[in-house]
Amino acid sequence: MKAQVIQTFGNPSVFQIQDLPTPEVIPGHVLIQVKATSVNPIDTKVRSGFVPAVAPEFPAVLHGDVAGVVCAVGEGVSKFQVGDEVYGCAGGFKGTTGGALAEYMLADADLLAHKPKNLSMEEAAAIPLVAITAWEALFNRGKLAPGQNILIHAATGGVGHVAIQLAKWAGAKVYSTASSKEKLEIGARLGADVTINYLEESVQDYVQKYTNGKGFDIVFDTVGGENLDRSFEAAALHGTVLAIAARSTHDLSPLHSKGLSLHVTFMLLKILNKESRKEYGEILEKITNIIEDGKLRPLLDPNIFTFDEVSNAHEHLESGKAIGKIVLVNKW
Repeated sequence: MKAQVIQTFGNPSVFQIQDLPTPEVIPGHVLIQVKATSVNPIDTKVRSGFVPAVAPEFPAVLHGDVAGVVCAVGEGVSKFQVGDEVYGCAGGFKGTTGGALAEYMLADADLLAHKPKNLSMEEAAAIPLVAITAWEALFNRGKLAPGQNILIHAATGGVGHVAIQLAKWAGAKVYSTASSKEKLEIGARLGADVTINYLEESVQDYVQKYTNGKGFDIVFDTVGGENLDRSFEAAALHGTVLAIAARSTHDLSPLHSKGLSLHVTFMLLKILNKESRKEYGEILEKITNIIEDGKLRPLLDPNIFTFDEVSNAHEHLESGKAIGKIVLVNKW
């Protein structure tokens, strides 16, 4: 089979097309004919060597998100059969059996779910990692409840755009930040009740304007860095801050002075821990139902790439100019 492979860490040019043996199905796994994948920030970090502890061994086939068709079923797998359309975040990391940047991917069945019938393969490939991350943060960690107000940073980001829709589905009042009129309009279309241009309004200003200075019950920070400090500032007394990018140093005194809770979600942990993988398949089945009910849609960047163009896809994500998820389709 053809695959995009890296032999060393580096910039996007390290990808090379190689012929590899097609994987043989093993117990608990299915073999997927890959139709599409998407690129997430963690994929670029693995490629660059920023997170070597979660990287697969060389030669490595990267990318976790996959959408495709089951073409072989391993012993012990009962929920899938040959011909099923599936999706999941199921490879490209340490301890998995292959990545999605190939004609075929061997995947742990526990990490997969049936693809939503109302999504294309390209759309489905954009969902798994960001939807699982948003679900874990909002519901498993943040315990988001109907009627709460939540501030979600980065309305058109991968996790942010899904979080807006899930929070709205859950009955929360949703506020979201973005940096341009176009992105604010997209955030509103996704379901945000209020959109905030963070370049034009300070945290103090919009906290006063929208919460009478009290702050937000929950703040979901999908950005990290200095923005996490702004999230502490925006949270209400006894509020909750959810973070997915916390590899940084911060003054925690605002957490103390407000009695805040900080929850960090790193979704790869349950992929690396095989005993926890089934939880992700179960979350995706719930996501499938929400999508088929018309309550969630992926936001795709207008630039659609092929597997031959994976270097360009990584460059586009790292440029910071992408809106929504960057998808790659398999034309091999």
